[in-house]
Amino acid sequence: MSLQYTYTVAERFMKYVQVDTQSDPQSTSFPSTEKQKDLGKILVEELLSIGIADAHLDEWGYVYATIPSNTDKKVPVLCFCSHMDTAPDCTGKDVKPIVHENYDGKDIVLPDDNTQVITTKAHPYLREKIGDDIITASGTTLLGADNKAGVAIIMDLVNYLSQHPNAKHGTIKILFTPDEEIGRGVNHVDMKKLGADFGYTLDGGPLGAYTDETFSADGVKVTFYGVSAHPGYAKNTLVNALKVAGLFLDLLPKDHFSPETTDGRDGFVHPVHIDGIAEKVAVQFIIRDFDTDKLKKHEARLEEFVKQAVGRYPGSSYEFEVKEQYRNMKEVVSQHPEMTSHVQKAMELAGIPFKKESARGGTDGSRLSFMGLPCPDIFTGEMAFHGKHEYVSIQDMQKAVNVLTHLVQVWEKEA
Repeated sequence: MSLQYTYTVAERFMKYVQVDTQSDPQSTSFPSTEKQKDLGKILVEELLSIGIADAHLDEWGYVYATIPSNTDKKVPVLCFCSHMDTAPDCTGKDVKPIVHENYDGKDIVLPDDNTQVITTKAHPYLREKIGDDIITASGTTLLGADNKAGVAIIMDLVNYLSQHPNAKHGTIKILFTPDEEIGRGVNHVDMKKLGADFGYTLDGGPLGAYTDETFSADGVKVTFYGVSAHPGYAKNTLVNALKVAGLFLDLLPKDHFSPETTDGRDGFVHPVHIDGIAEKVAVQFIIRDFDTDKLKKHEARLEEFVKQAVGRYPGSSYEFEVKEQYRNMKEVVSQHPEMTSHVQKAMELAGIPFKKESARGGTDGSRLSFMGLPCPDIFTGEMAFHGKHEYVSIQDMQKAVNVLTHLVQVWEKEA
């Protein structure tokens, strides 16, 4: 069921992806790259032009805006949130979006690098999109649908509501964040200024997907210490921390315990960065599981492998540091069943099948949920993110806009 409305989501999306907003995990500034504010400024200009008077970009790179209530009812304040940055995994500079109209199901060869071919075998969801208009990048960059599809969907919702004053809704807050891809997306959110009761991120994948559960996540840093010595006179003295770290990594299981060997509800332990010299080596890990209590078990097991490696190299030592990253949003969202039932109703009204999913990852909503803003996730159509094969269906984005227009009215009706 489409809206009687000329959607602007595709045009907005095509514009936004051409702005380089890649975040940088090695940066210590916030946002991690100033260029993320370039998109923030564009969004503020567009919001002001639509008539959202308080739209602004703050010093940290967040965009805040308010759509005032147009009902006499006391409706909970809703927030819609998406992130502006793109992943460090693949360049987001000079993105050239291409529309493949009325997709025919054949392989999509990307023109700027014809070795980059998007196939339905590797991307089976594409088979469901035959007849849709598919947007890809040109083969040398990611596309940026993660999460500029979400940004464009929210912006089109704002545009729709400005043109349809008869669509009754409560106060709606808009939040666009930087640095989500490097785990810092809500570090400086002003929750008091935001002033929302319930939130939804627009950062999900397939049509109809609704995510109320994410991984719980910790980071671990293992530091190995060796003993340095001149290599020409090192016998019985030198202890090489690089070799200790190498043995430790080799001890990790090859057939489980890792992202490449797990799926479904399995957790994992994943080395993501190593740095050092013979005297000192640091190995960074991410630890993930849907069951928060299992994180400690994974970490204890990981430390056993550390101890085995150090035990094989007398004179070496180690430090094992654990840092909490985010927690499974379900622990909070499950306390507010109306958040889910209202989305389900909105999807029914939009003629879209509702598919509740668990995310093998995290969103800004994971942390926002534990900061006092319960915040599950709604689909955008973004697929194959963080790489050159990223794509999105224009029709999926339009249907997400449709869902949001129904959702704000369901909250008003049920208030």
